[in-house]
Amino acid sequence: MFDKTYRQRLEADLAQWEADGVIAPAAAVSIRNALPPLSPGVNIAVVVGIVGGLLIAAAFLAFVAAHWTEIARLLRFGILIAGMVVAGGLGAWFAAKGRTILADLCASIGAVIFGAGIALVGQMYHLGEDFAGGMLLWSIGAFAAALLTESRGALAVALVAACIWTCMRTYDAPDALHLPFVAVWLLAAALAFAWNSRVAAHLVAIAVLPWWIATSLRFEFDGAQPSFVLANGAALLFGAGLAIAAAPSPRALRLGTVLSIYGAFSLAVVAFLEVTTVDDIIRFRTGSAPAQPLWAILCGAAGVILALASAGITKRAGEILAGCSIGLALLAAPLWPVSTAGEPWFAYAALLCAMLSLVVSGMLDDVRPRIVAGWLGIAGVIAGITWAVKGSLLRRSAFLAAAGVVAVAFATALNRALPRAGR
Repeated sequence: MFDKTYRQRLEADLAQWEADGVIAPAAAVSIRNALPPLSPGVNIAVVVGIVGGLLIAAAFLAFVAAHWTEIARLLRFGILIAGMVVAGGLGAWFAAKGRTILADLCASIGAVIFGAGIALVGQMYHLGEDFAGGMLLWSIGAFAAALLTESRGALAVALVAACIWTCMRTYDAPDALHLPFVAVWLLAAALAFAWNSRVAAHLVAIAVLPWWIATSLRFEFDGAQPSFVLANGAALLFGAGLAIAAAPSPRALRLGTVLSIYGAFSLAVVAFLEVTTVDDIIRFRTGSAPAQPLWAILCGAAGVILALASAGITKRAGEILAGCSIGLALLAAPLWPVSTAGEPWFAYAALLCAMLSLVVSGMLDDVRPRIVAGWLGIAGVIAGITWAVKGSLLRRSAFLAAAGVVAVAFATALNRALPRAGR
């Protein structure tokens, strides 16, 4: 929850409790005095200043680009160095004045100029054409800027460059896992943990997705099913996020919560992809190789184990169901070829149960993003089952009707059992 929104809700609650006589006025004053001051937000002046700074930077870059061929090489190099020095100096000045947002923006601009400098220096001096290597160098420089300044923008630049780097390396060598990116990602996760920043946690969670997508798509050449590999990645992200959030640390709670949210949405998307891409609407797999590599299966199993371990630590029933949801989504892969009627009814049932478990898990733990992810997954799976090309539409309608009857019967049993559990 954002600090400003939390303060507004707390202030309204304190006023209501004081009016109802729940707390004394002195207690309300003590609570208000105990709260730390709010950090300065983004006001209109800051927004206008950011836009003005970006326009000036764009004008400078356009002017330099227009006269680039007329400028001597040494002067070009000096302009690039001056741009980074000016951005860093302005960032330091804004940081000293307490204008953290503008200081972060300056650090980000400096990281962007550094990347532009790598490309332009390589073009000026006709260096070797290793675009992926240049991206790695850019990422290292941006990471250094983020580490020294705690700039979220510089971290974003570093992760974008790292994602481009790993995607290019994966494309160049599809027969091997590009594991160096994992080390880069762990460094970014460590920064997000150290900063205790929700923005950094979101950046880290987003950054892992391109690597896993590129890794899964490269197995198309081996005949593996990309959606099954993606399912294992979503399982690991979801389970690891829950396990990190279970650690007794506010920093771990913030980072793990964000990772688990992205894992839940990834699991919902993967459930839809499994229905629509495994020999149905979109056909990816053409070979006879195993549908999942062993390392991916181990990652998915680790996700289930981590989720259940988290449930054992926190004693939350919702996390047990989250682990069940992950396990059912992974179970759909081996169930797919085990259908006597030519259609994967058991796999469909497993995916529907997985998404339903995800919804109930979010309701029990009061985690709204998990609920939304589960509902989206249910909608996607039902849509995929309904409109899949393979098989009889009549049989699919019968399957959906039977699933609906089972769900209603289960809901009726729960409705009768819950009051007894409450007593």
